[in-house]
Amino acid sequence: MAFTESNLLPLGTTAPDFMLPDTMSGKSLSFNDIKGENGTVVLFLCNHCPYVIHVNSTLVSIANEYLKKGIGFVAISSNDAEKYPDDAPDKMSIVARVLQYPFPYLYDEQQDVAKAYDAACTPDIYLFDAQNKLYYRGRLDDSRPKNDKPLTGNDLRMAIDALLAKQTAPEPQYPSGGCNIKWKTE
Repeated sequence: MAFTESNLLPLGTTAPDFMLPDTMSGKSLSFNDIKGENGTVVLFLCNHCPYVIHVNSTLVSIANEYLKKGIGFVAISSNDAEKYPDDAPDKMSIVARVLQYPFPYLYDEQQDVAKAYDAACTPDIYLFDAQNKLYYRGRLDDSRPKNDKPLTGNDLRMAIDALLAKQTAPEPQYPSGGCNIKWKTE
């Protein structure tokens, strides 16, 4: 798996809306359906990426902590499931249940949502404020598989805490990194 860094969508960008099927409930959900009163985290994930596998438990922990504080969470997989069957919706629902995702896990089959967010890798993390404006985009922390740095979630935690405290967006913001999104070829 080639390491790919996230693109840094400009801060202040309005969250692109979407209507995507949730692989757990079967319902189609929009950004407004999942947004939190105080902000919203949008995660681009997939099942098979070792970078996502590395951070899954911390993402679940952070979501469980901050959902109680009015932060909404959603995960989206945009990978080409034909070429990467481990990322197919039926497998997504299994992963979400086993890992006890406290947030919807949506499937972006047409990859339009990933393109709208300028997502490049998994995990790719976006934090929007209560007005749906991009406040933070980047890494969970500096831990990666096999780099022996502890997995803390500190970068995302500090950003959410700053948002909740109504502070200016943290700087610097570092790109996330992981596997590239598996784009469909024309």
